[in-house]
Amino acid sequence: MPDENLARAIRPRVRRKILKILCKKKRASVHEIADELNISESSASKHLKLLYDLGILEYEEKPPEKYYFINVEHIDELLKVYERVVEQLSAR
Repeated sequence: MPDENLARAIRPRVRRKILKILCKKKRASVHEIADELNISESSASKHLKLLYDLGILEYEEKPPEKYYFINVEHIDELLKVYERVVEQLSAR
């Protein structure tokens, strides 16, 4: 179910941060994402693979790196709206 996959993809904060990085940079390697988020490459790789498996990301291999990029339009808009809704809920 696409809606459940999308919810699964953006539920964890770290995956939303990964998506925000990719919205800004357009493409990034596991190493770049891990460095920017101060997480292990193993952790970054697991999140990226899940986002890929859910159909949200694609990648291009340029050995020794894989460069991930967003494969779905409007993710940046969705993330902005999501953050606004979370802010409203937090203010209550």
